[in-house]
Amino acid sequence: MAVEVVMPKLGMAMKEGTVAFWNKNVGDPVEKGEAIASVNSEKIEIDVESPAEGTVLTITVPEGQGVPPGTVICYVGNPGEEVITNEVNVQENKKESERNESTSNLGPSTLPVNQDNARLKISPVARKMAQDANLTLDNIQGTGPGGRITKENVEEAIKRSQSTVSTSRQKEDHVVSPAQLEEKKKQVPVSGMRKVITSRMQDSLQNSAQLTITMKADVTDLIAMQKQANSMLEKRAEIKLTMTDFVARSVILSLKEHPQMNSAFVEDTIHIFEQIHLGMAVALEKGLVVPVIQHAHMCTVLELSQQSKELAARARLGQLTNEEMQGSTFTISNLGGYGVEFFTPILNPPEAGILGIGAAFDSPIYMDGQVTIRSMLPLSLTFDHRILDGAPASAFLRTVKQYLEQPLIMLL
Repeated sequence: MAVEVVMPKLGMAMKEGTVAFWNKNVGDPVEKGEAIASVNSEKIEIDVESPAEGTVLTITVPEGQGVPPGTVICYVGNPGEEVITNEVNVQENKKESERNESTSNLGPSTLPVNQDNARLKISPVARKMAQDANLTLDNIQGTGPGGRITKENVEEAIKRSQSTVSTSRQKEDHVVSPAQLEEKKKQVPVSGMRKVITSRMQDSLQNSAQLTITMKADVTDLIAMQKQANSMLEKRAEIKLTMTDFVARSVILSLKEHPQMNSAFVEDTIHIFEQIHLGMAVALEKGLVVPVIQHAHMCTVLELSQQSKELAARARLGQLTNEEMQGSTFTISNLGGYGVEFFTPILNPPEAGILGIGAAFDSPIYMDGQVTIRSMLPLSLTFDHRILDGAPASAFLRTVKQYLEQPLIMLL
């Protein structure tokens, strides 16, 4: 009997998963436990393993399509075995068939089709690029997993094709002006993590009253203390304290003094939280995730550093659970590593505030009757004006600044 392969549920909050790409085609043999497809849900991407040994009998969810968890995405069984799909998958297949039919009527730019094309491994983006360039797939050598044709392979094939055309035209002494060349565009489907980020950021801007204020903190003494602390830690632990670790500590202490900033606007009600769960934005190749340090107000600077680094490392490996990315009451975002100074961070809904950290820079400062060079750290606070006004938000940011400028207080 054919075995169902279903879209996994990657966390309690998951509503939809997307098939990023198939490692197998219909008719391919597959071993039990072998990665049959790659799927993503919001901010997580994993491989789906075959639950049984056999042959891929049918694929019910094409690449790039999102479906609820538990939906059958393919069947594995004995060669030639009949498969009876459920109604949902029948409808999805019908929709995909209609899309394919429309694609086949695109006219002169349609990709030449042969019997082997349907079995070639190729990403949706690469297939679309090949169609637009009127390239034959079996003339393109795939360098991806299992010989999969990637967009880079198609780009290289397009370059070769254009070079051949150019050489031929030069031989014919025929000059073509740039206006005569058809403009080529890349089209990247918005799905998976990017789709979720798009939705959340648009929702954040549309459903809150966001305002950003800025300050600069003199972190000269903090940098000196940081170097001294790391020198001591080299003998005890394999960890180095970063500027972000100290900013996180200063934010936590400031939230205790200004609890209105540690809040959320939900259904016309302001919820002020007693616990502080700190979100730490982490940039990934495919987007942005915000792992959460739970009960951050109970952590020392060293504990904050350890937890943030562990969460960031697991985020980059795609090993975070949905639960580890939920429940934050305030978020920190650091773009200092990219040389950015001040910027406008977008609220992580439904939180009241998010603090952006820029790159520290040396600046001449007039102190004690003379000009001296000090290290200044740019701070950008975005807050929801529905929850608090500019004065209390400024007071919060000033408190963060004071802790950073008097770093010993953070350790008491």
